[in-house]
Amino acid sequence: MNPPILRLHDVQKTFYAGTVNEVRPLRGISLDIAEGAFVMVLGGNGPGKSTLLNALAGSFEIDAGRIELDGQEISDWPEHRRAASIGRIFQNPFSGTAPHMSILDNFSLAAKRGKLRGLAWAQSRRLRQALQERVRELDMDLEARLDSPIGLLSGGQRQALTLLMATWLKPKLLLLDEHTAALDPKSADQVLALTQRVIADAKLTTLMVTHSMQQAVHFGDRIVMMHCGKVLHDFDSGQKQNLQIDDLLACFHNASQDGWD
Repeated sequence: MNPPILRLHDVQKTFYAGTVNEVRPLRGISLDIAEGAFVMVLGGNGPGKSTLLNALAGSFEIDAGRIELDGQEISDWPEHRRAASIGRIFQNPFSGTAPHMSILDNFSLAAKRGKLRGLAWAQSRRLRQALQERVRELDMDLEARLDSPIGLLSGGQRQALTLLMATWLKPKLLLLDEHTAALDPKSADQVLALTQRVIADAKLTTLMVTHSMQQAVHFGDRIVMMHCGKVLHDFDSGQKQNLQIDDLLACFHNASQDGWD
């Protein structure tokens, strides 16, 4: 097994502490993620899945604990500093891109992720050629539309391009926050197939949040089940091979019966 590239130790986060609206989405999360692992983060609504990704991306400061990426503690790094090493795709296909800018302009920005841009981030012929080759592989007839506003594309097309942008510089960590949940079934299947291919080809360390037990069973090589802000179960690749959807349902049912809160 590859050594851990991502380590979380007792990560905690509480919102609206001390009020009637207090929420504790992260209640001491500890995980070691090996380099190249494709981890499915599974849970229902509100167990802390997206909050975990926000904590990793630096969207807020954690209350306690420690986050390490590639041997460096990044717990107090701001989001823009982490962006050089962490790629992320959101559930909404219209998040993470500039809709009125062209496909090429959006990729030009992605190629400068985490770097000082100034005013000299102009498109290069090399980038255009490389982008045409990558986009042609999507088989969505987009290679001739690089100068079109990305906001005019369908959700599936846009999410496919967002995946290419997030992985253009091969991030140390890729975060997928239910990135197919807002798509129609056909588009979702296309984006999932592309996701699997991109991750495998680049050997990317990936955390993919989902509430779909079918996706959790069929994708990735590890399942981390979250419930009430805690890790309920952590199934490694060997255990995952034999898991069925009914097994996952039983785990959540037993947690509720046992009074996890």
